[in-house]
Amino acid sequence: MNAKQGRESGPQVSAQEALDFHASGRPGKLEITPTKPMATQRDLSLAYSPGVAVPVRAIAEDPATAFDYTSRGNMVAVISNGTAILGLGNLGALASKPVMEGKAVLFKRFADVDSIDLEVDTADIDAFVNCVRYLGPSFGGINLEDIKAPDCFIIEDRLRELMDIPVFHDDQHGTAIIATAGLINALHLTGRDMKTARLVCNGAGAAGIACIELVKSLGFSPENVILCDTKGVVYQGREEGMNQWKSAHAVKTDRRTLAEALDGADVFFGLSAKGALTTAMVQSMAKNPIIFAMANPDPEITPEEVAEIRTDAIVATGRSDYPNQVNNVLGFPYIFRGALDVRATTINDAMKVAAAEALAALAREDVPDDVAAAYGGARPKYGPNYIIPVPFDPRLISAIPLAVAKAAMETGVARRDIANLDAYARELSARRDPVASTLSRIYDRVRKSPKRVVFAEGEEEQVMRAAVSYANQKLGTAILVGRDDVIRENAAHAGIDLNRANIEVINARLSRRNAIYADYLYERLQRKGFLLRDCQRLVNQDRNYFAATMVALGDADAVVTGVTRNYSTVLESIRHVIDARPGHRVIGASIAIARGRTVIVADTAVHDMPNAEELADIAEEAAAFARRMGYDPRVAMLAYSTFGHPSGERSERVQEAVKILDKRRVDFEYDGEMAADVALNARLMQQQYPFCRLSGAANVLVMPAFHSASISTKMLQELGGSTVIGPLLVGLNKPVQIVGLNAKDSDIVNMAAIAAYAAGT
Repeated sequence: MNAKQGRESGPQVSAQEALDFHASGRPGKLEITPTKPMATQRDLSLAYSPGVAVPVRAIAEDPATAFDYTSRGNMVAVISNGTAILGLGNLGALASKPVMEGKAVLFKRFADVDSIDLEVDTADIDAFVNCVRYLGPSFGGINLEDIKAPDCFIIEDRLRELMDIPVFHDDQHGTAIIATAGLINALHLTGRDMKTARLVCNGAGAAGIACIELVKSLGFSPENVILCDTKGVVYQGREEGMNQWKSAHAVKTDRRTLAEALDGADVFFGLSAKGALTTAMVQSMAKNPIIFAMANPDPEITPEEVAEIRTDAIVATGRSDYPNQVNNVLGFPYIFRGALDVRATTINDAMKVAAAEALAALAREDVPDDVAAAYGGARPKYGPNYIIPVPFDPRLISAIPLAVAKAAMETGVARRDIANLDAYARELSARRDPVASTLSRIYDRVRKSPKRVVFAEGEEEQVMRAAVSYANQKLGTAILVGRDDVIRENAAHAGIDLNRANIEVINARLSRRNAIYADYLYERLQRKGFLLRDCQRLVNQDRNYFAATMVALGDADAVVTGVTRNYSTVLESIRHVIDARPGHRVIGASIAIARGRTVIVADTAVHDMPNAEELADIAEEAAAFARRMGYDPRVAMLAYSTFGHPSGERSERVQEAVKILDKRRVDFEYDGEMAADVALNARLMQQQYPFCRLSGAANVLVMPAFHSASISTKMLQELGGSTVIGPLLVGLNKPVQIVGLNAKDSDIVNMAAIAAYAAGT
């Protein structure tokens, strides 16, 4: 078995789309960014010669200080020789690099673990081990990946003996930990006892053997666990196709086939191939059978096939389009996070069990609002269809590493103790990337309620690519506005396939809805200097007017535009067609992420020099937007002055806005006026201004004018080390998002998803 079990799966993508993704911009998915300033000669002197000599001597005297003065304590090496890449087999070390880079990205995304991929070009076990064993001083842990069985067993065992840092083969243990977590809950729901339950595992490769080893360590009786491979049951005395790892799990039984083994069994673990489990086998299992069909991309049996013959089964798969996904990303980032934070020398069975039990416990807890939102508003509840947490659950970052770190300390493999575990849990939560989690939630919510989104500039290549990506990710129907022949010609030239059911092309000039759209527009604009023929011309020739009117009249759910025109021009056109929501003010809000911190900045698009009343409105809209994005808003009303010093006209307007908010008795934290450094530095705020009403550093910044908002966010983005999403239009009564000039396809599809998300809220 060489298929990746429990590997992350998701929407189908085309080959060209995948190649374009990996080739766009800087090729690959990783880059190195300094964590210290490198702006002056003094910075360089500290970073390198002569300053670097000081930590060198310190580490030579005490090697443990390497964790204090270098990146070792937060650095994992993802290492492969490419002998078992995904389900593709032995394609070599170089071909494995895209997968290893992807693994490194997941480490960073989910647990803020820095990672670098290393591809070792040898299939020789001794050579591989000798290469990796000497890399210990560079890393805090080693994640082995995509190495064929049985080589992976030998390599991991030998490296664990030779190295004093965690060595973890995720293909084995990651799948085992997630599957075991689901199994704990499935046994609980069906009233079974581990000591008496019978389990059959089909697939005797890396993942299968790791699974049965872990469930045995958890309490399953060895005689009640049967391992099967392509030759049938692994029984005592069998000679064909055996090795030492299979022999360790051979049982004394007269059953010889998978079908015989499953007769009366309580649990099926599948880590093999599509179709390995038949409906007849399922029918022969015990009451309330537990079926984990984890082969990817196609499970041994689908939940639909099981449902046709059994209504009492609990089913899990490795796929994201079914409930109870056994997804390795629930494990490895957080396991290494906990291991690194206590400087563990290994990842032992107790740490794996702790991770599995923590995952199981998390699924039994009440689900928070941001996870419920991903389920289209239907809050998932612990039960047969929810026995494993979902990957974007924000609680994973604090629950799993905490359990792993605690187990490491209790079993004596931690070189650093964490005295205050509650404080550690809070630190872990702060590492989470809220925007990435929010985007994941948004995408999943839209998939559950797909929307028709108009891509107004449909003749542009990046817009077409974004439309294809939107459709491929099952977010809904993408509507390209433009001349059909031009769109088809441009798509063919760029190698973009538009021939799919959920992509539509509409030529505004030839639409049968033109007269209706023109009448609607004329009714709105006739007292603003527009003649009927002006409105007809706008509908026929201006795609922004056409697209916005489609949405205004319900022919589509949302619109995304802006690639070919500047923001203010597009916004003016949109405002001619779509009004603000009653009682709301239209603003632009940008999400800025820098060094693990996220803030929402407003107004970054609409109001030039807002007065006090407008500033108060902007604060309310920005706070409400922050809540929709999953934050508890702490709003700072910014100025160049802080609480009256120095004074000035703009500061006085901000002071007045705060008084207006006081009168409105709003339900969020706010204060001002204050300078940006005070707003973002909780220590400075508390020391110098103890009367400030904010309980911590602000996460919503209301700028005194559009100029300061736009300048600051664009500077952040261009100077590097920061990501800015937006400006996002907030306050319209129909979902519209405007991207920047020449925006990338990934930016466009993100904005389309955000617009579609707003259409469902």
